[in-house]
Amino acid sequence: MQLDHIDLLLLEHLQTDAAAPLATLAARCGVSAPTVLRRVRRLEAAGLIERRVAILQPQRLAAALGEGLLAIVELTLEHQGVEHLDAFEALAVTDPAVQQCYRVSAGPDFVLVVAVRDMAEYQALAQRLFTAHGNVRAVKTYFCLRRAKFDTRLPLPPRAARPQVAPAP
Repeated sequence: MQLDHIDLLLLEHLQTDAAAPLATLAARCGVSAPTVLRRVRRLEAAGLIERRVAILQPQRLAAALGEGLLAIVELTLEHQGVEHLDAFEALAVTDPAVQQCYRVSAGPDFVLVVAVRDMAEYQALAQRLFTAHGNVRAVKTYFCLRRAKFDTRLPLPPRAARPQVAPAP
């Protein structure tokens, strides 16, 4: 799929506020609202827009609920064959506490970002994912004290470097 400067501008604005009305997006992109709708549907159909979600502020949610704990976990498996890696990954991605799961190289096999209510919930997570799984050799957990930056936006080409010729809609 080719993306023109309008597609990239639209993606840029949607990454900042996916709930913006079509008319607002149209004005920001210099096109009509029906054009925005058609392009958004095309970008969704192509899988470039995976989904639109509300991003919760963890400190405020923790204050409202009473607790909240974020941890980054490095995990090394005993056996690293593709079937073992696939099996652990399949287990990890189904756990609701696992926010992100990365298979990495040159160090641990996986890096997980997990969100739990408290230390007891982390201990339960550790039991079901790390201890009960017979192939986990090492776990190193970093508990987050403060989040200095969090952003869901992916980098897009600078506006000056974007293609100016629009493909047929």
